[in-house]
Amino acid sequence: MDAETTGTAARRRFGPLARTLVGVALLAALLATVGTGPVLDGLRLIDAPALAAALGIGVLTTVCCAWRWSLVAGGLGVRLPLGTAVAHCYRAVFLNATLPGGVLGDVHRAVRHGRDSGDVGRGVRAVVWERTVGQVVLAVVALVVLAAFPSPVRPFLPAATGVLLAVGLGVVLVARVTPVAGASRVARVLRAATADVRAGLLARRAWCGVLLASAVAVAGHLATFVVAARTAGSDAPLSLLVPLTLLALLAMAVPANVAGFGPREGVAAWAFAAAGLTAAEGVTTAMVYGALVLVASLPGAAVLLVRRVPVPAGTV
Repeated sequence: MDAETTGTAARRRFGPLARTLVGVALLAALLATVGTGPVLDGLRLIDAPALAAALGIGVLTTVCCAWRWSLVAGGLGVRLPLGTAVAHCYRAVFLNATLPGGVLGDVHRAVRHGRDSGDVGRGVRAVVWERTVGQVVLAVVALVVLAAFPSPVRPFLPAATGVLLAVGLGVVLVARVTPVAGASRVARVLRAATADVRAGLLARRAWCGVLLASAVAVAGHLATFVVAARTAGSDAPLSLLVPLTLLALLAMAVPANVAGFGPREGVAAWAFAAAGLTAAEGVTTAMVYGALVLVASLPGAAVLLVRRVPVPAGTV
């Protein structure tokens, strides 16, 4: 085994552990700063109405994500009925909320669906594109809201927008100057990505549903965060609270966490404090949000108990 192979194997083995340790260290630092009192008090305030709201919103967001996945998978030629997608998404949400990294549930559903449908490659790509478009829509919504309402990052938005536009333009230019007809690895990747985007995301029968499902899912996550904030005792106006929750939701894309906890709480602590509230309020709100998401994901535990969700074999 050469040095490069050994290094790759080591990164695959210790990378997830390192990210988990980073999440643990971040949580420990936050709790050492704000104390466990505010967090425990916030968790004790979770009542039946908050749990019912989380479960109801969870149904909406899960169905939307499943619909988006079904549309993308169908565009890529992989059959995925909506009912099966909902069951798989619930299981993925539960695994994401209970395992380190926050993405293992999505990895599981990608590989599982790919194996059951007979095409692991397209099954994995369908989940990657489905998750990517969800994050893109979240980022766009965040940019619009953060620009429209006061937030700690508002002064930096023009520079951040410029960087994002420059990066996007660079990707487009690289794609245009790279010969797609060649046999190089870059050319093959570009051809595959272009074909996936056209068939799975921009197809006439898919793009509207994909955008609608993504927008409703973002609204659902925001609503759950607002429920968490009110449950934790925050009385901040929505014009201030919504931008802060969007920053915390963006932080959830960082895979260095423990069952979803870590960067979200860190960003919430900073954002709430920078907005004139308190770091303790931010941490408590984010922790309550995590607890509500865990409760909303419990139907996924039932799917796990069933042990297998059959996926019709074959492609469309």
